[in-house]
Formats: sequence, C-alpha cells, structure tokens
Amino acid sequence: MTTSESDRSYPARQAPGAETLAELDARVIDCRACPRLVQWREEAARTKRRAYADWEYWGRPVPGFGPPDARVAIVGLAPAAHGGNRTGRMFTGDRAGDFLYAALYDLGLASQPTATHRGDGLELYGVRITSPVHCAPPANRPTPEERDTCRSWLARELRLLRPTLRTAVVLGSFGWQAVMPALEAGGWAVPRPRPVFGHGARATLRAADDGPPLTLFGCYHVSQQNTFTGRLTPAMLREVLGAAAEAAGLPVSGRHS
Repeated sequence: MTTSESDRSYPARQAPGAETLAELDARVIDCRACPRLVQWREEAARTKRRAYADWEYWGRPVPGFGPPDARVAIVGLAPAAHGGNRTGRMFTGDRAGDFLYAALYDLGLASQPTATHRGDGLELYGVRITSPVHCAPPANRPTPEERDTCRSWLARELRLLRPTLRTAVVLGSFGWQAVMPALEAGGWAVPRPRPVFGHGARATLRAADDGPPLTLFGCYHVSQQNTFTGRLTPAMLREVLGAAAEAAGLPVSGRHS
C-alpha cells in the first residue's frame, strides 16, 4: 500500500465511469470557488518569502497526498502560504510538516523523515493526508463559508477512500468540526451529540450501509504554536498516530530512541 508523487495507481474495484482519486485531485487543483483564498494564495506565490525567492510557487489548491487504498486518513486544517502553497503537497516545506513526517517515519508509515518538495521521493504507507480547506488562507484562518464551500471535496475524497479506510486522525478542533459533516456525506453516521474534540479523544462511527466502522482520533495540530511550546511533543504525536495505525491494521515500527 504505497504510492509516490509520480506513480499513483488506482484499484480496479471502482465501477466503470466512477470518479477516481486521481481525477478528484485534478479537479481540486483547478478550483477557484473562494475569491478571497484565490487572491491570497496567488499573491503569496507572486511576492514569495525571501528565503524562497528562487522558487516557482505552486499557488493553487493543494490536493490530498497518499495512496488510494489508505487505511488511515490524517486531516489537517489548510495549506500554509509558504509551505503547501509553495510546494504543492500537503504539509511539505514547513515546520509543521517536518514534525508530522518525522513521526510517520518513526512509526514506519513514511519512507523518509523529511518532506521538502513534490519530487523528493517521499512515500506514505497506508496513510493519506488531506484537509478541510485546500487553499492557503490569510493568517491560517479560513472563514466558515470557505470551510463549507470546500467541504464537498473532502466528502468526495473520504467516500473514495471508504472501501479501505478504517481510522482518521484529526489535527485540531477546526478540522474535527469540519470533518463531521464531510464524514456524514461520505457515508458514515455521526452520533448526536457530536463527539467532542480533545487530544487523545476517540470516537467510532458506524457506516450508514452497515459496512466497517471508522474510528476517529483527536490530536493537537502540529502547528508551531503547539510544537514549540511543548503542548504537542513528538511522543504525544507518535502515540496517537501509532494507535490509529494499529486500530486500522497497519504494522507499526519504532525507529525513535
């Protein structure tokens, strides 16, 4: 269950004419539904950060990253203006991504501990990373309207992952709130009242068609605000990711000391 940025294959189980994950990703990239986000992402790509002056920024919506038969989904918030918006890949090229991919590598769920650009050879094993908002927002704060406009992309992605998806790790309260209606649209029954976010929170959602359930895991976001202050440590992140992987039936290693 591996994939690379240049080699994505898709299972034959999809019905003829059905949308594939590759087709969905291509449509996400072309989206211009939110004027404020379009303006911001393109302005950031034009002005650039001095350290990346020689980069050709991506400057478009950032699609999900990982294999189409993933058993674990990681749901973030939105791309960073000089991270994913620059590199074109989720959590790639910024400190939050460094923190996340190091943990995935430690657990044997990624081929390398760093993510610098789309052609760096990184592969994920049984894990796909996505977000409720696919464009970089000003101050990392999408509006509720932008979140809701982008929801259909996440719902469609989750629906395509549903045959193999068994767990989801949601990073932060924004993602936790945003993913609930997307999960409902994707075919899972969200209990009422809705599960409350917290680091280490866990909730199991049954499939609306009596298929395999999905277990949600809450985790503090890997933002610098959390990682620099020690609110989220590497050990805390590994614990949640490892529990989600094991619950999904993925083998987990322990490379960290």
